[in-house]
Amino acid sequence: MLIWINSTFGGGKTATAYELRRRLPGSVVCDPEHVGFGMHRMLPATLRGNFQDLPAWRHSVTELLRLTLPAYAGPVIVPMTLVDHGYFQEIIGRLRDEGFIVHHFTLLADEATVHRRLARRSLGTQAGPGNWAIKPLSDNLRRLRAPEFAQHIKTDHLTVSRVADTIASSAGLAITPSTDGPLRAALRRHATTIRNIRFD
Repeated sequence: MLIWINSTFGGGKTATAYELRRRLPGSVVCDPEHVGFGMHRMLPATLRGNFQDLPAWRHSVTELLRLTLPAYAGPVIVPMTLVDHGYFQEIIGRLRDEGFIVHHFTLLADEATVHRRLARRSLGTQAGPGNWAIKPLSDNLRRLRAPEFAQHIKTDHLTVSRVADTIASSAGLAITPSTDGPLRAALRRHATTIRNIRFD
């Protein structure tokens, strides 16, 4: 089973993915960003851009998931922003057409909520209008609200733990209860953010 967690930057997909991995025994996180950043390292700087626009990235992600899903017994969790409908069909649509069980969830929040989250996690460095995570925010939120990107989960007033519960329940998976209080949950969230900082 594949669980694809979609959202804008700052939407909570990575925190949710690792909360699910922690509470779903036998699950694994497969992050397509690693493929993209590996391609960036190989390409000359003048050829780098949005790695999702590279057919090689989309093909590689599809092939790696096609290799993983039949060979791995537990749920495969993919945290990845994917707002282009064509790219969505090329990866997720193709896997579904081939008979793989794919659950797709889009985490949505009001724009102001995402701004606050980005500012909080980056100590204010990702709050400016010229920042790479802020500039496409309005357009990405609009696109992700489209029916083809369902199932939608509004997260403005949900903890990461509650979002993980919702996803697991919808996918028919037995998730272990969360015993974290607010402080421990916040520490886990910040630790996940730090572990997944990209310098590419």
